[in-house]
Amino acid sequence: MTVAAKKKTNSYDESEIKVLEGLEAVRKRPGMYIGTTSASGLHHLVWEIVDNSVDEAMAGYCTKIKVTVHPDNSITVEDNGRGIPVGLHPQKKISTLEVVLTILHAGGKFDNQAYKVSGGLHGVGVSVVNALSRKLIVQVKRDGTIYEMQFARGKVAEKMKEVGTTKTTGTTITFWPDELIFETTTYNYDTLHDRLQETAFLNRNLKITLTDERELTPRTDEFCYSGGIVDFVKYLNDEKEVLPGLAKPIYIEGKSDPDAPATQMGEVEVSMQWNTGYSERTLSFANDIYTEEGGMHLEGFRTALTKAINDYARKQGVLKEKDTNLTGDDIREGLTAVISVKLPDPQFEGQTKAKLGSSYMRTLTNRIVSNGLTDYLEEHPNQAKEIVKKASQAAKGRLAAQKARQATRRKGLLESAALPGKLADCSVRDAEMTELFIVEGDSAGGSAKMARDRSIQAVLPLRGKILNVERVQEHRALSSDTITSLITAIGTGVGVEFNLDKARYHKIVIMTDADVDGAHIRILLLTFFYRFMRPMIDAGYIYVAQPPLYQIKPKGRKNGKYIYTDEELAIEAGRFEDSSKYTVQRYKGLGEMDPEQLWSTTMEPKNRILLKVTMEDALAAERAVADLMGTQVEKRKDFIQTHAKDVRFLDI
Repeated sequence: MTVAAKKKTNSYDESEIKVLEGLEAVRKRPGMYIGTTSASGLHHLVWEIVDNSVDEAMAGYCTKIKVTVHPDNSITVEDNGRGIPVGLHPQKKISTLEVVLTILHAGGKFDNQAYKVSGGLHGVGVSVVNALSRKLIVQVKRDGTIYEMQFARGKVAEKMKEVGTTKTTGTTITFWPDELIFETTTYNYDTLHDRLQETAFLNRNLKITLTDERELTPRTDEFCYSGGIVDFVKYLNDEKEVLPGLAKPIYIEGKSDPDAPATQMGEVEVSMQWNTGYSERTLSFANDIYTEEGGMHLEGFRTALTKAINDYARKQGVLKEKDTNLTGDDIREGLTAVISVKLPDPQFEGQTKAKLGSSYMRTLTNRIVSNGLTDYLEEHPNQAKEIVKKASQAAKGRLAAQKARQATRRKGLLESAALPGKLADCSVRDAEMTELFIVEGDSAGGSAKMARDRSIQAVLPLRGKILNVERVQEHRALSSDTITSLITAIGTGVGVEFNLDKARYHKIVIMTDADVDGAHIRILLLTFFYRFMRPMIDAGYIYVAQPPLYQIKPKGRKNGKYIYTDEELAIEAGRFEDSSKYTVQRYKGLGEMDPEQLWSTTMEPKNRILLKVTMEDALAAERAVADLMGTQVEKRKDFIQTHAKDVRFLDI
């Protein structure tokens, strides 16, 4: 190669620097703006538009929001706010409506004049939705006129025009998600329902209507709550047994000092209520944005809660001088709480706003909760007594669980290779390459052990049904041989000792029979992973196997076709003239398959179907686990009996 040719091949000059105009950057890298192009990102488009309407509500100008899903999966969001400004923009010299829809970081949320607080993306939200929609139509009712403008993939398709007159104000946006961008363009009604209901809880008296026109008979739900987050806590604790005297949730609110700097103004609302269960459900929000990973407001709340309860317990003599303080985990056992803060310029960690980073909100939340809870405990001695009693019982359980973990660890060290005797381990030690199949019973376990690839696939048969960990304290769960075997086999430990890096397998496959008992065992295992090893789910390590339900075989043939659903069976049977031309074998359990069949249908990596367990909506997952696996046995039985046939696993 000549020197000249070499230079040309490795050239890096001015021509290599690309400038993406307008909204091209959003279409080129959509994940940077909405997190993902999966179903989660698709629904994120709706949240961005709704958040803008909610900002109008928080500013005091919007009382109604209507969301409609049309038969073609387009979405309309309509509000009765002030309407997006439409006049000539002083800098850009084009309609302000066009500026807002086509230019990133163009909005009314930067100087805290139009909006004191906001949850939208500071001018990014609506323009990003426009960029990622194959078509978008916006109508603005303002100053007695209805204005309309149309866009296609972020570019103006029809200039703004007047289309009518009106006596009201507001903004209506209809958009069609771009199938070139998204993996799916089909909206999930339940996902929309839960998020919009949550938004209504967080904005007292805001009326939100959701309508789905995709069904023959359109479905409509309306949300409006005069109690705000107090109603939210009641809803989350619905059908749970609350502590005596705590039927009415505790409510605390407060604001920053009037003379505080403008950049450190804020409002805090907290509602909480304890139930007799063992799980904590604390949800935190900043400007109506669900902060899944918490942040400064959550830290301030937890610190204040722990100190206030301990101070009260010592003052009343429940905690003696020699006693150690109750821990935060002790106090939060059985707690359901909602924290909602409003602030003018929230600093979030990451574009998807999972964590609030505004440090002054920790101090503000701490002060307001400390003062409010201290007053409540003093004024409600009977309720305070029950709260402290619940925390004291939790402390005893924590110490018992600590001893149980130590006993499990000691037991493991004494056993050969520190692994359960029932485990048939694999020979490869690289966790990224290995799989653990959890199966029910020795019969299925025997088939799986014979069928597997011994180099990378391990098998752990369970003896009987695993304990429902949603209904017991940790020390009780750790006393179960089945659970300790599971923990030991996986290797991560649980609780404070959990370490994802110590996972011995990066694929944990739940493989149960396709019947009611199998569905029950599956949900019990998913509940265990959700409560004890949730980072395994977050990391994408948990899967559900899909064994076939049937084998359909033409008469006289040795081999048939494996069928995984009743619908598929009906289609395949329809290919024959009559039922005398074929036979159908129904697999009631994994043990009915010989090892070769089990391998080829369910375990062989090239042919099998594995469903990854994910949490697209953590709040919905929390409610599903708590409701279906909590103390309401009938709800769980009804769900399993109704859906075990057609829902092959619980999608949390």
